[in-house]
Amino acid sequence: MLDRLKSAVALAKKLKDDAPRNFVAPPVGSRPSNEYVLPFSMVKDTRTYIERVANQVNGCYEKGWFDGCAVMMRRMVETLIIECYEHHKLTAKIQDANGNYYGLDDLINKIIAEPVMNLTKGSKNGLPKIKKLGDLSAHGRRFNARPTQIEEVRLDFHVVVEELLYVSHIRK
Repeated sequence: MLDRLKSAVALAKKLKDDAPRNFVAPPVGSRPSNEYVLPFSMVKDTRTYIERVANQVNGCYEKGWFDGCAVMMRRMVETLIIECYEHHKLTAKIQDANGNYYGLDDLINKIIAEPVMNLTKGSKNGLPKIKKLGDLSAHGRRFNARPTQIEEVRLDFHVVVEELLYVSHIRK
């Protein structure tokens, strides 16, 4: 009996020593140590949810979660396109009869063709590239994004995010 008790105590001590110090995730994600994909200064003091997505883009890249990074880049673009339409009071142009926003493919086609938005050639060319990588990362069963693929769209991502922040008047 004493041997079993000693073994149980020893096992409990080993588990305590081996266990992570904190089993509970923080209520809000932390800032990554680098800003390789998107400089935080680009989104600082915009909207909290935009800042958090930027942190996730950079944090995923930092941790080597390249599919997650690509999906979050896609999410950032989708969010900012909607912000542009909301600012210009044109949301009806990107919603179905039930008030649901169109998918990203349609959002991209709409914003590229929308004269009020007046997107530059850089954004018009970059949007489909970001979407394609994000889609493959989210839905490609046998696809895993590589750092080189993130790096290939990084400049396009900068151009698109910065322009959409200005077009939406989130950044002035």
